[in-house]
Amino acid sequence: MSTEPKPETSVPTCYRHPGRETYVRCTRCDRYICPECMRDAAVGHQCVECVADGNRGVRRARPVTPLGVPGAASAVPVVTYSLIGLCVLAYLVELSSWRFIADYMMIGQATLINGDTIGVSEGEWYRLVTSMFLHQRGGSFGIAHIVFNMWALWAIGPALEQVLGRWRYLALYMLSGLGGSVLLYLVDPGNSAVGASGAIFGLFGAYFVIGRRLGGQVGPIVFLLVINLVITFSVPDISWEGHIGGLVTGGALAAAMAYAPAARRSLVHIGAPLVVLALLTALVLVKTAELSSAL
Repeated sequence: MSTEPKPETSVPTCYRHPGRETYVRCTRCDRYICPECMRDAAVGHQCVECVADGNRGVRRARPVTPLGVPGAASAVPVVTYSLIGLCVLAYLVELSSWRFIADYMMIGQATLINGDTIGVSEGEWYRLVTSMFLHQRGGSFGIAHIVFNMWALWAIGPALEQVLGRWRYLALYMLSGLGGSVLLYLVDPGNSAVGASGAIFGLFGAYFVIGRRLGGQVGPIVFLLVINLVITFSVPDISWEGHIGGLVTGGALAAAMAYAPAARRSLVHIGAPLVVLALLTALVLVKTAELSSAL
């Protein structure tokens, strides 16, 4: 009978913690790992280093909004806050100069005392856009004009910006304001107007349409919209054209974005604002030609 001693076998230890015995290997690198270093894998366990290496090669899914739109990079409503800032800045400039309002308010065509003709029909197309950043600084509304518009923008703007994404939301806002200016130009070119109300009404319409599309509660926005429509048609010195033009434009554009087929969503989201812009531009050109021929 042999009396030779059996060879000693070493007990494997964790590669990260040499003092800990273990018989479990990483299924990826085959190194021994202790319970603290184990990470569950599809088969067996992996070490922390292999898991980290694998994650570097995984492409992160890009978040999308409920409408299938790629989510904004930040939850901060940058566009909404920027629009509010521009309106407040313009209002501060107005307080220092009445001339600023006269030069940039919406007016289709007007003849001054000296016989000069000003307005959109005279090539001052910028008035269609700049007027949506101006507000009355006196008159029957005073500071309440900008306070209400900025409150409405702050209240519903961030939600729409998150659902639509930044550039779609900005396009909706700007085109709604433009739609209000264009309707005023078509119906009453001799009248003047200022205010973000057309764009705000466009947001009202968009909020209702998207709320219905997503199955949300639309009662509060309907109530707010009805109250504002009553005020629009019952209080003098309010441009109903600006409000209705913005409401129709914003609602129509939001419907195109909200109900776009998934397969053609990107195409519709790009094409719809361009079509609306082209239509509004064509209407302005037609009205301008009409006013020019009447002179």
